[in-house]
Amino acid sequence: MDAMPDHPIPDARGINLHYADPDAAALHALYLPPDLAAHLAPQFDRLGALAGGTLDELAATADRNPPTLSVRRRTGQDANDIQKHPDYVAMERLAYSAFGLAALSHRGGVLGWPAPMPPAAKYALTYLFVQAEFGLCCPVSMTDSLTRTLRKFGAPELVDRYFARLTSLDFDTLAQGAMFMTEQGAGSDVAATATRAEPSNEQSWRLWGDKWFCSNPDADLAMVLARSEDKQGLAGISLFLLPKTRQDGTPNAYRILRLKDKLGTRSMASGEIRLEGAEAYLVGERGRGFKQMADMINNSRLSNGMRAAGLMRRATTEALHIARHRRAFGRALIDLPLMRRQLAKLLVPTEQARSMMFTTADALARADAGDPTAAKLARILTPLIKFRACRDARRVTGDAMEVRGGCGYIEEWPDARLLRDSHLGSIWEGTSNIVALDVMRAITREGSLPPLVAHLEARTTDPALLAALHRAAAFAERVAGQGAEPLARQAASGLYHATTAITLAWEAEQAGLPHRRALAQLVLLHRLSPRDPLAAPNDEALIDEVVKKAVLF
Repeated sequence: MDAMPDHPIPDARGINLHYADPDAAALHALYLPPDLAAHLAPQFDRLGALAGGTLDELAATADRNPPTLSVRRRTGQDANDIQKHPDYVAMERLAYSAFGLAALSHRGGVLGWPAPMPPAAKYALTYLFVQAEFGLCCPVSMTDSLTRTLRKFGAPELVDRYFARLTSLDFDTLAQGAMFMTEQGAGSDVAATATRAEPSNEQSWRLWGDKWFCSNPDADLAMVLARSEDKQGLAGISLFLLPKTRQDGTPNAYRILRLKDKLGTRSMASGEIRLEGAEAYLVGERGRGFKQMADMINNSRLSNGMRAAGLMRRATTEALHIARHRRAFGRALIDLPLMRRQLAKLLVPTEQARSMMFTTADALARADAGDPTAAKLARILTPLIKFRACRDARRVTGDAMEVRGGCGYIEEWPDARLLRDSHLGSIWEGTSNIVALDVMRAITREGSLPPLVAHLEARTTDPALLAALHRAAAFAERVAGQGAEPLARQAASGLYHATTAITLAWEAEQAGLPHRRALAQLVLLHRLSPRDPLAAPNDEALIDEVVKKAVLF
Protein backbone atom coordinates (compact mmCIF):
# COMPACT_ATOMS: atom_id res chain seq x y z
CA MET A 1 0.00 0.00 0.00
CA ASP A 2 2.98 2.35 -0.36
CA ALA A 3 2.12 5.07 -2.87
CA MET A 4 5.17 7.12 -1.90
CA PRO A 5 7.62 7.91 -4.71
CA ASP A 6 11.27 8.62 -3.96
CA HIS A 7 10.68 12.31 -3.40
CA PRO A 8 11.17 14.56 -0.34
CA ILE A 9 7.53 15.78 -0.39
CA PRO A 10 5.25 12.79 0.32
CA ASP A 11 1.98 12.62 -1.61
CA ALA A 12 -0.74 10.19 -0.56
CA ARG A 13 -2.86 10.83 -3.67
CA GLY A 14 -4.01 7.50 -5.07
CA ILE A 15 -3.92 5.43 -1.90
CA ASN A 16 -6.97 3.38 -0.96
CA LEU A 17 -8.40 5.23 2.05
CA HIS A 18 -10.19 2.11 3.23
CA TYR A 19 -7.00 0.05 3.36
CA ALA A 20 -5.10 2.97 4.88
CA ASP A 21 -7.42 2.71 7.89
CA PRO A 22 -6.18 -0.24 10.00
CA ASP A 23 -9.29 -0.58 12.19
CA ALA A 24 -11.99 -0.23 9.56
CA ALA A 25 -12.59 -3.87 8.63
CA ALA A 26 -12.63 -5.10 12.23
CA LEU A 27 -15.07 -2.37 13.29
CA HIS A 28 -17.36 -3.16 10.36
CA ALA A 29 -17.35 -6.80 11.45
CA LEU A 30 -18.23 -5.71 14.99
CA TYR A 31 -21.04 -3.29 14.21
CA LEU A 32 -22.61 -4.81 11.08
CA PRO A 33 -24.40 -8.16 10.76
CA PRO A 34 -21.80 -10.70 9.58
CA ASP A 35 -23.44 -11.40 6.22
CA LEU A 36 -23.85 -7.69 5.49
CA ALA A 37 -20.26 -6.93 6.51
CA ALA A 38 -19.02 -9.64 4.13
CA HIS A 39 -21.28 -8.41 1.34
CA LEU A 40 -20.12 -4.80 1.69
CA ALA A 41 -16.39 -5.57 1.92
CA PRO A 42 -15.84 -5.18 -1.86
CA GLN A 43 -17.85 -1.94 -1.80
CA PHE A 44 -15.62 -0.49 0.91
CA ASP A 45 -12.64 -1.49 -1.21
CA ARG A 46 -14.13 0.19 -4.30
CA LEU A 47 -15.15 3.35 -2.45
CA GLY A 48 -11.79 3.55 -0.65
CA ALA A 49 -9.96 3.53 -3.98
CA LEU A 50 -12.27 6.21 -5.39
CA ALA A 51 -12.00 8.40 -2.28
CA GLY A 52 -8.22 8.35 -2.40
CA GLY A 53 -8.05 9.03 -6.13
CA THR A 54 -10.78 9.92 -8.62
CA LEU A 55 -13.31 11.19 -6.08
CA ASP A 56 -10.68 13.31 -4.36
CA GLU A 57 -9.73 14.90 -7.69
CA LEU A 58 -13.38 15.61 -8.52
CA ALA A 59 -13.87 17.19 -5.09
CA ALA A 60 -10.84 19.45 -5.48
CA THR A 61 -12.07 20.70 -8.86
CA ALA A 62 -15.63 21.27 -7.61
CA ASP A 63 -14.27 23.18 -4.61
CA ARG A 64 -12.37 25.52 -6.94
CA ASN A 65 -15.44 25.98 -9.16
CA PRO A 66 -18.46 26.69 -6.94
CA PRO A 67 -21.99 26.71 -8.35
CA THR A 68 -23.52 29.83 -9.88
CA LEU A 69 -27.10 31.11 -10.03
CA SER A 70 -29.07 32.39 -13.01
CA VAL A 71 -32.17 34.31 -11.92
CA ARG A 72 -33.41 35.05 -15.46
CA ARG A 73 -33.25 33.29 -18.77
CA ARG A 74 -32.15 35.08 -21.93
CA THR A 75 -35.81 35.43 -22.92
CA GLY A 76 -36.52 37.46 -19.78
CA GLN A 77 -38.33 34.70 -17.91
CA ASP A 78 -37.62 34.28 -14.21
CA ALA A 79 -35.47 31.27 -13.36
CA ASN A 80 -33.99 29.46 -10.41
CA ASP A 81 -31.25 27.75 -12.36
CA ILE A 82 -28.13 26.68 -10.46
CA GLN A 83 -25.23 25.65 -12.65
CA LYS A 84 -23.06 23.01 -11.00
CA HIS A 85 -19.61 22.09 -12.20
CA PRO A 86 -19.57 18.78 -14.12
CA ASP A 87 -17.23 17.28 -11.53
CA TYR A 88 -19.77 18.00 -8.78
CA VAL A 89 -22.46 16.30 -10.87
CA ALA A 90 -20.12 13.34 -11.31
CA MET A 91 -19.82 13.10 -7.52
CA GLU A 92 -23.61 13.29 -7.20
CA ARG A 93 -23.92 10.30 -9.51
CA LEU A 94 -21.46 8.35 -7.37
CA ALA A 95 -23.18 9.22 -4.09
CA TYR A 96 -26.82 8.86 -5.10
CA SER A 97 -26.68 6.25 -7.84
CA ALA A 98 -23.51 4.17 -7.65
CA PHE A 99 -23.54 3.83 -3.84
CA GLY A 100 -27.12 4.78 -3.02
CA LEU A 101 -26.10 6.63 0.14
CA ALA A 102 -29.44 8.46 0.47
CA ALA A 103 -31.55 5.39 -0.30
CA LEU A 104 -29.93 2.40 1.37
CA SER A 105 -31.68 2.90 4.73
CA HIS A 106 -35.11 3.02 3.09
CA ARG A 107 -35.26 0.36 0.39
CA GLY A 108 -33.76 -2.90 -0.73
CA GLY A 109 -31.70 -3.42 -3.85
CA VAL A 110 -28.96 -0.91 -3.10
CA LEU A 111 -25.46 -2.30 -3.69
CA GLY A 112 -27.05 -5.68 -4.32
CA TRP A 113 -28.46 -6.04 -0.80
CA PRO A 114 -32.12 -7.20 -0.78
CA ALA A 115 -33.33 -5.21 2.25
CA PRO A 116 -32.84 -1.74 3.74
CA MET A 117 -29.51 -1.53 5.54
CA PRO A 118 -29.07 -0.50 9.18
CA PRO A 119 -27.78 2.98 10.02
CA ALA A 120 -24.29 1.64 10.79
CA ALA A 121 -23.86 0.57 7.15
CA LYS A 122 -24.97 3.96 5.83
CA TYR A 123 -22.68 5.85 8.17
CA ALA A 124 -19.70 3.56 7.55
CA LEU A 125 -19.97 4.09 3.80
CA THR A 126 -20.59 7.82 4.04
CA TYR A 127 -17.73 8.15 6.55
CA LEU A 128 -15.45 6.88 3.79
CA PHE A 129 -17.05 9.02 1.06
CA VAL A 130 -16.75 12.21 3.12
CA GLN A 131 -13.00 11.74 3.44
CA ALA A 132 -12.87 12.96 -0.15
CA GLU A 133 -15.96 15.22 -0.38
CA PHE A 134 -17.72 16.92 2.50
CA GLY A 135 -20.07 19.41 0.80
CA LEU A 136 -22.13 16.95 -1.22
CA CYS A 137 -22.73 14.83 1.87
CA CYS A 138 -25.00 17.59 3.21
CA PRO A 139 -27.59 17.17 0.39
CA VAL A 140 -27.18 13.40 0.64
CA SER A 141 -27.92 13.55 4.37
CA MET A 142 -30.88 15.90 3.90
CA THR A 143 -32.37 13.65 1.21
CA ASP A 144 -32.04 10.66 3.54
CA SER A 145 -33.41 12.61 6.52
CA LEU A 146 -36.31 14.12 4.57
CA THR A 147 -37.31 10.65 3.40
CA ARG A 148 -37.20 9.38 6.98
CA THR A 149 -39.29 12.27 8.32
CA LEU A 150 -41.80 12.05 5.47
CA ARG A 151 -42.30 8.32 6.03
CA LYS A 152 -42.63 8.84 9.77
CA PHE A 153 -45.07 11.77 9.80
CA GLY A 154 -46.35 12.38 6.27
CA ALA A 155 -49.77 11.47 4.93
CA PRO A 156 -49.77 8.15 3.01
CA GLU A 157 -50.62 9.89 -0.25
CA LEU A 158 -47.56 12.16 0.11
CA VAL A 159 -45.31 9.19 0.83
CA ASP A 160 -46.75 7.31 -2.14
CA ARG A 161 -46.26 10.33 -4.39
CA TYR A 162 -42.60 11.01 -3.61
CA PHE A 163 -40.96 7.96 -2.00
CA ALA A 164 -39.91 6.24 -5.23
CA ARG A 165 -38.17 9.36 -6.54
CA LEU A 166 -36.48 10.14 -3.21
CA THR A 167 -34.95 6.67 -3.13
CA SER A 168 -34.29 6.25 -6.85
CA LEU A 169 -30.89 4.98 -7.96
CA ASP A 170 -31.50 6.49 -11.40
CA PHE A 171 -29.91 9.93 -11.16
CA ASP A 172 -32.16 11.33 -13.87
CA THR A 173 -35.35 10.51 -11.92
CA LEU A 174 -33.98 11.10 -8.43
CA ALA A 175 -35.60 13.74 -6.19
CA GLN A 176 -33.08 15.40 -3.88
CA GLY A 177 -34.11 16.81 -0.50
CA ALA A 178 -33.38 19.91 1.56
CA MET A 179 -34.39 21.63 4.78
CA PHE A 180 -35.37 25.33 4.80
CA MET A 181 -35.55 26.40 8.43
CA THR A 182 -33.20 29.30 9.18
CA GLU A 183 -34.46 32.89 9.05
CA GLN A 184 -32.65 36.12 9.82
CA GLY A 185 -34.50 36.46 13.11
CA ALA A 186 -34.85 32.75 13.75
CA GLY A 187 -31.61 30.83 13.63
CA SER A 188 -31.26 28.66 16.70
CA ASP A 189 -34.38 30.37 18.12
CA VAL A 190 -36.91 28.46 16.03
CA ALA A 191 -39.79 29.88 18.07
CA ALA A 192 -39.15 33.23 16.33
CA THR A 193 -40.04 31.79 12.91
CA ALA A 194 -41.93 34.42 10.90
CA THR A 195 -42.66 32.58 7.64
CA ARG A 196 -46.46 32.38 7.25
CA ALA A 197 -48.58 29.45 6.13
CA GLU A 198 -52.14 29.98 4.89
CA PRO A 199 -54.59 27.26 3.86
CA SER A 200 -55.13 27.07 0.10
CA ASN A 201 -57.52 24.14 -0.13
CA GLU A 202 -58.09 20.81 1.61
CA GLN A 203 -54.83 19.42 0.26
CA SER A 204 -52.34 22.29 0.24
CA TRP A 205 -51.13 25.49 1.86
CA ARG A 206 -49.40 28.67 0.68
CA LEU A 207 -46.12 29.80 2.24
CA TRP A 208 -44.88 33.41 2.47
CA GLY A 209 -41.57 34.63 3.86
CA ASP A 210 -37.79 34.55 3.59
CA LYS A 211 -35.50 31.68 4.49
CA TRP A 212 -31.98 32.88 5.11
CA PHE A 213 -29.67 29.85 4.79
CA CYS A 214 -30.88 27.06 2.54
CA SER A 215 -28.39 24.45 1.42
CA ASN A 216 -29.17 22.54 -1.76
CA PRO A 217 -31.67 25.33 -2.58
CA ASP A 218 -32.72 23.85 -5.92
CA ALA A 219 -33.68 20.53 -4.34
CA ASP A 220 -36.80 18.85 -5.67
CA LEU A 221 -38.35 18.72 -2.18
CA ALA A 222 -37.71 20.62 1.03
CA MET A 223 -39.02 20.45 4.58
CA VAL A 224 -40.02 23.96 5.70
CA LEU A 225 -41.13 25.37 9.04
CA ALA A 226 -43.83 28.06 8.90
CA ARG A 227 -46.28 29.69 11.30
CA SER A 228 -49.74 28.26 10.64
CA GLU A 229 -51.49 29.30 13.87
CA ASP A 230 -52.16 32.64 15.49
CA LYS A 231 -50.05 31.63 18.48
CA GLN A 232 -46.70 32.70 19.85
CA GLY A 233 -43.64 30.48 20.08
CA LEU A 234 -43.31 26.89 18.91
CA ALA A 235 -47.03 26.19 19.40
CA GLY A 236 -47.93 28.06 16.22
CA ILE A 237 -45.40 26.39 13.90
CA SER A 238 -46.14 23.56 11.47
CA LEU A 239 -43.98 21.46 9.15
CA PHE A 240 -44.56 21.51 5.41
CA LEU A 241 -43.25 19.65 2.38
CA LEU A 242 -42.34 22.15 -0.35
CA PRO A 243 -42.00 20.76 -3.91
CA LYS A 244 -39.88 22.57 -6.46
CA THR A 245 -42.51 21.88 -9.09
CA ARG A 246 -46.30 21.96 -8.67
CA GLN A 247 -48.50 19.01 -9.58
CA ASP A 248 -49.32 20.64 -12.92
CA GLY A 249 -45.62 20.81 -13.81
CA THR A 250 -45.19 24.57 -13.35
CA PRO A 251 -42.45 26.03 -11.13
CA ASN A 252 -43.52 26.66 -7.55
CA ALA A 253 -43.85 30.23 -6.29
CA TYR A 254 -40.50 30.84 -4.67
CA ARG A 255 -37.24 32.39 -5.78
CA ILE A 256 -33.59 31.80 -4.98
CA LEU A 257 -32.40 35.35 -4.32
CA ARG A 258 -28.68 34.66 -4.24
CA LEU A 259 -26.09 32.02 -3.35
CA LYS A 260 -23.84 32.29 -0.31
CA ASP A 261 -20.10 32.85 -0.68
CA LYS A 262 -18.98 30.40 2.01
CA LEU A 263 -15.75 29.62 3.86
CA GLY A 264 -16.12 25.90 3.20
CA THR A 265 -18.40 23.39 1.43
CA ARG A 266 -17.85 25.58 -1.60
CA SER A 267 -18.75 22.79 -4.02
CA MET A 268 -22.35 22.72 -2.79
CA ALA A 269 -24.84 25.55 -3.28
CA SER A 270 -26.40 27.34 -0.30
CA GLY A 271 -28.74 30.24 -0.86
CA GLU A 272 -31.47 32.59 0.31
CA ILE A 273 -35.05 31.82 -0.66
CA ARG A 274 -38.14 34.02 -0.84
CA LEU A 275 -41.45 32.18 -0.60
CA GLU A 276 -44.17 34.03 -2.52
CA GLY A 277 -47.28 31.96 -1.88
CA ALA A 278 -45.49 28.70 -2.62
CA GLU A 279 -47.62 25.58 -2.64
CA ALA A 280 -46.78 23.16 0.18
CA TYR A 281 -48.26 20.20 2.04
CA LEU A 282 -48.71 19.77 5.78
CA VAL A 283 -46.52 17.06 7.33
CA GLY A 284 -47.64 15.67 10.66
CA GLU A 285 -49.86 17.38 13.20
CA ARG A 286 -50.74 21.01 12.63
CA GLY A 287 -49.10 23.36 15.13
CA ARG A 288 -46.52 20.77 16.21
CA GLY A 289 -44.06 21.26 13.39
CA PHE A 290 -40.95 21.57 15.46
CA LYS A 291 -41.55 18.17 17.04
CA GLN A 292 -41.64 16.59 13.59
CA MET A 293 -38.75 18.70 12.30
CA ALA A 294 -36.71 17.70 15.35
CA ASP A 295 -36.57 14.16 13.99
CA MET A 296 -34.99 15.43 10.77
CA ILE A 297 -32.68 17.76 12.69
CA ASN A 298 -31.49 14.97 14.99
CA ASN A 299 -30.81 12.72 12.02
CA SER A 300 -28.85 15.57 10.42
CA ARG A 301 -26.96 16.15 13.67
CA LEU A 302 -25.82 12.55 13.73
CA SER A 303 -24.78 12.93 10.10
CA ASN A 304 -22.84 16.06 11.06
CA GLY A 305 -20.97 14.10 13.71
CA MET A 306 -20.24 11.32 11.24
CA ARG A 307 -18.92 13.82 8.69
CA ALA A 308 -16.69 15.42 11.32
CA ALA A 309 -15.34 11.96 12.12
CA GLY A 310 -14.62 11.37 8.43
CA LEU A 311 -12.82 14.70 8.05
CA MET A 312 -10.64 13.87 11.04
CA ARG A 313 -9.86 10.43 9.65
CA ARG A 314 -8.75 11.88 6.30
CA ALA A 315 -6.65 14.60 7.96
CA THR A 316 -5.05 12.03 10.26
CA THR A 317 -4.38 9.63 7.37
CA GLU A 318 -2.58 12.41 5.53
CA ALA A 319 -0.53 13.30 8.63
CA LEU A 320 0.45 9.68 9.24
CA HIS A 321 1.56 9.30 5.62
CA ILE A 322 3.72 12.41 5.84
CA ALA A 323 5.22 11.37 9.17
CA ARG A 324 6.24 8.01 7.80
CA HIS A 325 7.73 9.25 4.52
CA ARG A 326 9.03 12.74 5.24
CA ARG A 327 12.59 13.01 6.53
CA ALA A 328 14.10 15.87 8.49
CA PHE A 329 17.38 16.14 10.35
CA GLY A 330 18.33 12.74 8.98
CA ARG A 331 15.33 10.91 10.46
CA ALA A 332 11.77 10.01 9.46
CA LEU A 333 9.30 12.29 11.21
CA ILE A 334 7.57 9.26 12.72
CA ASP A 335 10.75 8.52 14.68
CA LEU A 336 10.72 11.89 16.41
CA PRO A 337 9.13 11.63 19.89
CA LEU A 338 7.40 15.01 19.73
CA MET A 339 5.89 14.12 16.36
CA ARG A 340 4.58 10.83 17.74
CA ARG A 341 2.90 12.77 20.52
CA GLN A 342 1.34 15.13 17.98
CA LEU A 343 0.07 12.19 15.92
CA ALA A 344 -1.48 10.65 19.03
CA LYS A 345 -3.29 13.94 19.65
CA LEU A 346 -4.82 13.53 16.19
CA LEU A 347 -5.65 9.86 16.58
CA VAL A 348 -7.45 10.05 19.93
CA PRO A 349 -10.28 12.44 18.93
CA THR A 350 -10.48 10.84 15.49
CA GLU A 351 -11.15 7.41 16.94
CA GLN A 352 -13.38 8.78 19.69
CA ALA A 353 -15.66 10.22 17.01
CA ARG A 354 -15.82 6.98 15.03
CA SER A 355 -16.66 4.96 18.14
CA MET A 356 -19.39 7.45 19.01
CA MET A 357 -20.72 7.29 15.44
CA PHE A 358 -21.16 3.52 15.55
CA THR A 359 -22.55 3.54 19.09
CA THR A 360 -25.17 6.13 18.15
CA ALA A 361 -26.04 4.32 14.92
CA ASP A 362 -26.60 1.12 16.88
CA ALA A 363 -28.87 2.90 19.36
CA LEU A 364 -30.80 4.52 16.50
CA ALA A 365 -31.40 1.14 14.84
CA ARG A 366 -32.77 -0.33 18.06
CA ALA A 367 -34.87 2.78 18.69
CA ASP A 368 -36.41 2.56 15.22
CA ALA A 369 -37.23 -1.09 15.96
CA GLY A 370 -39.35 0.05 18.90
CA ASP A 371 -36.95 -0.13 21.88
CA PRO A 372 -37.90 2.81 24.17
CA THR A 373 -34.67 2.60 26.17
CA ALA A 374 -32.61 2.76 22.98
CA ALA A 375 -34.66 5.79 21.92
CA LYS A 376 -33.62 7.60 25.10
CA LEU A 377 -30.03 6.52 24.51
CA ALA A 378 -30.03 7.80 20.93
CA ARG A 379 -31.61 11.03 22.14
CA ILE A 380 -28.54 11.91 24.26
CA LEU A 381 -25.84 10.33 22.09
CA THR A 382 -26.87 12.37 19.03
CA PRO A 383 -26.26 15.85 20.49
CA LEU A 384 -23.14 14.54 22.23
CA ILE A 385 -21.46 13.54 18.97
CA LYS A 386 -22.66 16.68 17.21
CA PHE A 387 -21.26 18.87 19.99
CA ARG A 388 -17.85 17.34 20.62
CA ALA A 389 -16.82 15.66 17.36
CA CYS A 390 -17.58 18.77 15.31
CA ARG A 391 -15.48 20.92 17.63
CA ASP A 392 -12.63 18.39 17.64
CA ALA A 393 -12.59 18.32 13.83
CA ARG A 394 -11.59 21.98 13.68
CA ARG A 395 -8.53 21.32 15.84
CA VAL A 396 -7.56 17.99 14.26
CA THR A 397 -7.67 19.31 10.68
CA GLY A 398 -5.60 22.34 11.70
CA ASP A 399 -2.99 20.29 13.55
CA ALA A 400 -2.78 17.81 10.66
CA MET A 401 -2.10 20.71 8.30
CA GLU A 402 0.83 21.65 10.52
CA VAL A 403 2.32 18.16 10.08
CA ARG A 404 2.48 18.76 6.34
CA GLY A 405 3.99 22.19 6.90
CA GLY A 406 3.97 24.89 4.26
CA CYS A 407 2.47 22.63 1.58
CA GLY A 408 -0.53 22.08 3.84
CA TYR A 409 -1.35 25.77 3.55
CA ILE A 410 -1.49 25.53 -0.22
CA GLU A 411 -4.83 24.83 -1.91
CA GLU A 412 -3.27 22.19 -4.18
CA TRP A 413 -3.23 19.84 -1.18
CA PRO A 414 -6.34 18.59 0.67
CA ASP A 415 -5.50 20.12 4.07
CA ALA A 416 -6.90 23.60 3.43
CA ARG A 417 -10.21 22.24 2.16
CA LEU A 418 -10.49 19.88 5.12
CA LEU A 419 -9.84 22.75 7.52
CA ARG A 420 -12.37 25.05 5.86
CA ASP A 421 -15.05 22.37 5.73
CA SER A 422 -14.48 21.35 9.34
CA HIS A 423 -15.72 24.68 10.68
CA LEU A 424 -19.21 24.08 9.38
CA GLY A 425 -20.13 21.22 11.69
CA SER A 426 -20.22 23.39 14.80
CA ILE A 427 -22.65 25.81 13.14
CA TRP A 428 -25.15 23.77 11.09
CA GLU A 429 -28.06 22.13 12.92
CA GLY A 430 -27.29 24.08 16.09
CA THR A 431 -24.18 25.82 17.40
CA SER A 432 -22.09 24.28 20.16
CA ASN A 433 -23.94 26.20 22.86
CA ILE A 434 -27.34 25.14 21.55
CA VAL A 435 -26.36 21.48 21.23
CA ALA A 436 -24.71 21.34 24.65
CA LEU A 437 -27.93 22.71 26.14
CA ASP A 438 -29.82 20.05 24.19
CA VAL A 439 -27.74 17.41 25.98
CA MET A 440 -28.98 18.91 29.24
CA ARG A 441 -32.59 18.82 27.97
CA ALA A 442 -32.16 15.16 27.08
CA ILE A 443 -31.27 14.58 30.74
CA THR A 444 -34.03 16.64 32.34
CA ARG A 445 -36.92 16.14 29.89
CA GLU A 446 -36.23 12.76 28.32
CA GLY A 447 -34.59 10.92 31.22
CA SER A 448 -31.72 9.87 28.94
CA LEU A 449 -28.90 9.80 31.48
CA PRO A 450 -29.79 6.54 33.32
CA PRO A 451 -30.02 4.56 30.04
CA LEU A 452 -26.63 5.96 28.99
CA VAL A 453 -25.01 5.01 32.28
CA ALA A 454 -26.57 1.54 32.21
CA HIS A 455 -25.43 1.00 28.62
CA LEU A 456 -21.85 1.89 29.50
CA GLU A 457 -21.80 -0.04 32.79
CA ALA A 458 -22.70 -3.14 30.79
CA ARG A 459 -19.61 -2.66 28.62
CA THR A 460 -16.84 -2.49 31.18
CA THR A 461 -15.71 -3.75 34.57
CA ASP A 462 -12.66 -1.49 34.63
CA PRO A 463 -12.77 0.40 37.97
CA ALA A 464 -11.05 3.50 36.59
CA LEU A 465 -13.40 3.77 33.61
CA LEU A 466 -16.46 3.20 35.79
CA ALA A 467 -15.30 5.81 38.29
CA ALA A 468 -14.83 8.33 35.49
CA LEU A 469 -18.27 7.52 34.10
CA HIS A 470 -19.98 8.00 37.45
CA ARG A 471 -18.19 11.29 38.07
CA ALA A 472 -19.13 12.58 34.60
CA ALA A 473 -22.74 11.45 35.00
CA ALA A 474 -23.10 12.97 38.45
CA PHE A 475 -21.68 16.28 37.25
CA ALA A 476 -23.96 16.35 34.19
CA GLU A 477 -27.01 15.51 36.29
CA ARG A 478 -26.17 18.28 38.72
CA VAL A 479 -25.61 20.83 35.95
CA ALA A 480 -28.83 19.87 34.16
CA GLY A 481 -30.90 19.76 37.34
CA GLN A 482 -29.70 23.10 38.62
CA GLY A 483 -29.99 24.81 35.25
CA ALA A 484 -26.32 25.76 35.46
CA GLU A 485 -26.15 26.87 31.83
CA PRO A 486 -22.52 28.12 31.86
CA LEU A 487 -21.35 24.58 32.69
CA ALA A 488 -23.36 22.78 29.99
CA ARG A 489 -20.44 22.45 27.60
CA GLN A 490 -18.16 21.12 30.32
CA ALA A 491 -20.78 18.59 31.38
CA ALA A 492 -21.43 17.47 27.79
CA SER A 493 -17.70 17.05 27.16
CA GLY A 494 -17.37 14.91 30.27
CA LEU A 495 -20.15 12.58 29.13
CA TYR A 496 -18.66 12.36 25.64
CA HIS A 497 -15.21 11.45 26.91
CA ALA A 498 -16.56 8.88 29.38
CA THR A 499 -18.75 7.32 26.69
CA THR A 500 -15.96 7.10 24.12
CA ALA A 501 -13.34 5.85 26.57
CA ILE A 502 -15.55 2.94 27.61
CA THR A 503 -16.58 2.25 24.01
CA LEU A 504 -12.98 2.23 22.79
CA ALA A 505 -12.04 -0.25 25.52
CA TRP A 506 -15.07 -2.41 24.68
CA GLU A 507 -14.12 -2.40 20.99
CA ALA A 508 -10.60 -3.46 21.92
CA GLU A 509 -11.97 -6.63 23.50
CA GLN A 510 -14.82 -7.38 21.09
CA ALA A 511 -12.99 -6.65 17.83
CA GLY A 512 -9.50 -7.83 18.80
CA LEU A 513 -7.98 -4.35 18.56
CA PRO A 514 -5.85 -4.00 21.71
CA HIS A 515 -4.46 -0.58 20.73
CA ARG A 516 -7.96 0.83 21.14
CA ARG A 517 -7.60 0.18 24.85
CA ALA A 518 -4.51 2.38 24.72
CA LEU A 519 -6.66 5.05 23.07
CA ALA A 520 -9.19 4.64 25.89
CA GLN A 521 -6.43 5.04 28.45
CA LEU A 522 -5.26 8.25 26.80
CA VAL A 523 -8.81 9.63 26.94
CA LEU A 524 -8.97 8.69 30.60
CA LEU A 525 -5.60 10.24 31.37
CA HIS A 526 -5.91 13.48 29.39
CA ARG A 527 -9.65 14.19 29.40
CA LEU A 528 -11.15 12.61 32.51
CA SER A 529 -8.44 12.62 35.17
CA PRO A 530 -7.07 15.54 37.19
CA ARG A 531 -3.39 16.20 36.52
CA ASP A 532 -0.77 18.81 37.05
CA PRO A 533 -0.31 20.82 33.82
CA LEU A 534 3.37 21.23 34.67
CA ALA A 535 4.01 17.54 35.36
CA ALA A 536 5.16 15.04 32.74
CA PRO A 537 2.37 12.56 31.95
CA ASN A 538 3.22 8.87 32.07
CA ASP A 539 1.90 8.16 28.59
CA GLU A 540 4.87 7.39 26.33
CA ALA A 541 4.13 3.66 26.09
CA LEU A 542 0.47 4.36 25.25
CA ILE A 543 1.44 6.84 22.55
CA ASP A 544 3.93 4.45 20.98
CA GLU A 545 1.34 1.65 20.89
CA VAL A 546 -1.31 3.85 19.29
CA VAL A 547 0.96 5.40 16.66
CA LYS A 548 2.73 2.17 15.76
CA LYS A 549 -0.56 0.44 14.99
CA ALA A 550 -1.90 3.39 13.00
CA VAL A 551 0.89 3.49 10.39
CA LEU A 552 0.29 0.88 7.71
CA PHE A 553 1.20 2.63 4.47
